Amino acid sequence: MKSGKFTGALRGVLVLALAAVLFAPALAHAVTKITFWHAMSGKRLPAVERIVNGFNEAHPDIQVEAQFMGSYKEVLAKTIAAVKAGNPPHLAQVYEVGLQTMLDSGVIVPVHTLFEEGEVDFGDVVGPILDYYSVDGKLYSMPFNSSTAILYYNKDLFKKAGLDPNRPPTTYKELEEMGKKLVESGVVPNAFSTGWPSWVFEQAHAYHNQFFANNENGRKGRATEVLFNGPFGVKYLETMSRMAKEKVYIYGGREYSPNKAFLAQQIAMLIQSTSSVGSIEAATEGKFEVGTTFLPRFEGYPRGNSVIGGATLWVLKGHSDEEYKAVKEFLKWIIRPEVTAQWHKDTGYFPATNSSLKLLMDEGWFSNHPNHLTAFLQVLSGVKTPMSQGVRLGNFVEIRNIVQTALENCFAGKTDPKTALDEAAQEANRVLKEYSELYK
Repeated sequence: MKSGKFTGALRGVLVLALAAVLFAPALAHAVTKITFWHAMSGKRLPAVERIVNGFNEAHPDIQVEAQFMGSYKEVLAKTIAAVKAGNPPHLAQVYEVGLQTMLDSGVIVPVHTLFEEGEVDFGDVVGPILDYYSVDGKLYSMPFNSSTAILYYNKDLFKKAGLDPNRPPTTYKELEEMGKKLVESGVVPNAFSTGWPSWVFEQAHAYHNQFFANNENGRKGRATEVLFNGPFGVKYLETMSRMAKEKVYIYGGREYSPNKAFLAQQIAMLIQSTSSVGSIEAATEGKFEVGTTFLPRFEGYPRGNSVIGGATLWVLKGHSDEEYKAVKEFLKWIIRPEVTAQWHKDTGYFPATNSSLKLLMDEGWFSNHPNHLTAFLQVLSGVKTPMSQGVRLGNFVEIRNIVQTALENCFAGKTDPKTALDEAAQEANRVLKEYSELYK
């Protein structure tokens, strides 16, 4: 009897073991894996991980794998290459200058096509962000880390130079005057610098209601000619070049490089992306007080608006219906008010929806962190015009690099502003022509 019971028990164990072997693959395949390529490093990386980990914990049947793929430029290039090679990610974070490239690529699934009507309230997306990434009123990529440029300033250095720390410059004339006082008083060797200089050049056009390219910045039809070498562009670069000779302005490098000089108090003002708010405040805590304000203006020009920067999430072709269902769930997650609000707190990027903005205001976040509100107020107080909705250029990445090189040559004294911009425009127009020939 005992032997029979033992044999029966053994048989039961074997059945269970066999079942585990047979059903293990099915259980493993119950989890849908989603690949998400991004360009967020440094302080922004833990913020991305917070979003992804929160989603994965709430959705045990879906596993989002966030992968850092390098700079914005690298993510865009790798994404296009991966689609052509037949192994695309499900989601890619592409910066704003990649908009026309992604629209023409033939590799995307427009975000609006994933959702049933009313499933997501796209009308809740902040107006300037929605306008930038929409075509014919339809949203093509999911808002994620939108930004714009603002002016940061060191209130302590302002005091040392005899300037009012609560009255930062509002015009380029005031910027130059205050900059001279900061330098002449010996407080700093140079007064200010700009991050992403070519982007700030684009910002200046939109802010003063000036077209950067023809066909309404490429939004009425494909842009075939740049306009940045016109009177306004020349005025901007002449002003910056003059301030560089006066040691008011100093070229500090591309992207976020000038932040180092600001943090080291070698300059007192910095025009930079709002995405640096969080890192700058963290780095200066207990060292000096940072203020933020709107971008300076040239007097006598019409008002436009600062333009959207940062990036959005693009959905790529080449995946199953089940995977797209999982992608949709993740996109619904990142647009939730509490998730978007936390992302803003962690990084300084805009709260992408009006609901998240209300949440932040209701809890008093902006009262305690006014520097996080500056960019948002700036972009919402501007005037919506064709000039300020954002530029769509074919191969905008290369064109921005061309402009950047022209600015560098001018600041280095190698050429004058008009010549530098004319030569850059000629090269940019060549790029646009080649691009248009590819997508006739």
